[in-house]
Amino acid sequence: MTDEDAQALRRENAYLKSRNAQLQGDVTSLSGQVLRMQQELERLRGRHSGHAPDPLVGGQS
Repeated sequence: MTDEDAQALRRENAYLKSRNAQLQGDVTSLSGQVLRMQQELERLRGRHSGHAPDPLVGGQS
């Protein structure tokens, strides 16, 4: 392996480490967003089940 090859591998390794860190940050951010969306969905489902039935829906035919 030449010095140029070693330098190229070091640059690639540094890039991959940086990219890995970015992607891990993205995963952390997305995990937080998923959790917030799940909580919002649970809140909306709870609100929906607590509503009185709509008198204009269903009923006599």
